[in-house]
Amino acid sequence: DVAGKIVLVRLDVNVPLADGVVSNDARIRRAMPGVKALLENGARVVILTHFGRPKGKFVPALTVRPVAQVMSRILGQPVPVENDVIGPGGKAAVSNLGPGDLLLMENLRFYPEEEANDLEFAKSLAGLGDLYVGDAFSCAHRAHASVDALPRMMLAAAGRSFAAELKALHATLSQPRRPLGAVVGGSKVSSKLTLLENLVTKVNGLVLGGGMANTFLLAQ
Repeated sequence: DVAGKIVLVRLDVNVPLADGVVSNDARIRRAMPGVKALLENGARVVILTHFGRPKGKFVPALTVRPVAQVMSRILGQPVPVENDVIGPGGKAAVSNLGPGDLLLMENLRFYPEEEANDLEFAKSLAGLGDLYVGDAFSCAHRAHASVDALPRMMLAAAGRSFAAELKALHATLSQPRRPLGAVVGGSKVSSKLTLLENLVTKVNGLVLGGGMANTFLLAQ
């Protein structure tokens, strides 16, 4: 029952920009049905996300404001952005939300504490809301404050797109239709080695792309 509750929703809306405008909104669109369901059930929604890699500093080019514009268009309602995430400005903005209202917090990676998985930073975030919904499957492996420490401090649930990813993976890997192929991309292989070692035992063919393909070419 989310009616009247402040729900912190962790998304990954790390989308590409071209001249300051979102050039591919697929990742945002995929996350919106879950957000819309919360809003329609009377929740006061606060979205937490990262954007790019500012390395703990304020980088104007990595503001989430272009994302807010896309969300507003999809949802058909205003999506204000709050800069003062853990300060008095953030608390005031959250307290002013009514049922069905939405607030997007500025890029969490502007704070070095986010990637450091800092407990005090997570406590400050937890103080903003009543419930936590993790719907950022693509960064769920990261030990960052809003992904790891924060949901340990609150009543937490997986979001709709997160659940859909898990169901699809389970269906594909537990009872696959064969032949089964996997395509894996990414810039670096170091964080994916364990995954690849597991995956290669389950698939008939493994195709590697992205920057990490160069590592394998070099090894050959």
